[in-house]
Amino acid sequence: MTFFERVYEIVKTIPYGKVTSYGMVAFLAGNKRMARQVGWALHVNPLPDEVPCYRVVFKDGTLSPAFAFGGENAQRALLEKEGIKFDKKGRVKPCFFV
Repeated sequence: MTFFERVYEIVKTIPYGKVTSYGMVAFLAGNKRMARQVGWALHVNPLPDEVPCYRVVFKDGTLSPAFAFGGENAQRALLEKEGIKFDKKGRVKPCFFV
């Protein structure tokens, strides 16, 4: 299994209404130093209906400013639809991380 394939399998396991960080996905995929590659893997995700890329955020809870799946505010809208709450600075609240 390639690194990208491992990333997709891990992201598929993020529960509805929860998020995780690029770094955590990299760690679980076998190399904690490959958070940027996780981002690239999600950017070229061949199965967007099966792999919920929008559930992966930066470790401080901020969202990608250039979310590739519908524009800058699309990621936040998808997360809010799942009940995820944000603080006053626009970061995902820590209680929503797995």
